[in-house]
Amino acid sequence: MRPARLALTVNGEKTETLFAPYKTLLEVLREDLALTGTKHGCELGECGACAVLVDGEPQLSCLVLALECEGKSVDTVEGLARGAELHQLQAAFADLGAAQCGYCTPGILMTAKALLAHEPQPSRERIREAISGNLCRCTGYQQIIDAIEEGAHRMNSADSQ
Repeated sequence: MRPARLALTVNGEKTETLFAPYKTLLEVLREDLALTGTKHGCELGECGACAVLVDGEPQLSCLVLALECEGKSVDTVEGLARGAELHQLQAAFADLGAAQCGYCTPGILMTAKALLAHEPQPSRERIREAISGNLCRCTGYQQIIDAIEEGAHRMNSADSQ
């Protein structure tokens, strides 16, 4: 099988890679681009651990063929922090104990980032709805919802300065 070539932007950087054409976006991110923050969960689109942003919208990378991403922009959890400075959502998750085992955290962070880009001050109900496709076995979701709410507050405060 001939390798496929893919040109896309990942975390703000133009990237080209060769890969097996049957690979999902999840596999290309983890195996070919060494971006292992996106987690390999159920491979059925049911857990949300593999959520990334494709052109700003949350997508389950285990269900997206990498070939479908030609010319698109993909954001992963690795792209949230700027050097040693955590993104406000990441800091809120750390400060409020929303990341326990951490396996679901990258997918939830990316889903929350997309929500807050569209709705800077979502209600708790909207937060619950937005992350309803992200499964967490550790926290019971209360800390996660609190952290997304706090992250939104921090992001809004930073934007107003």
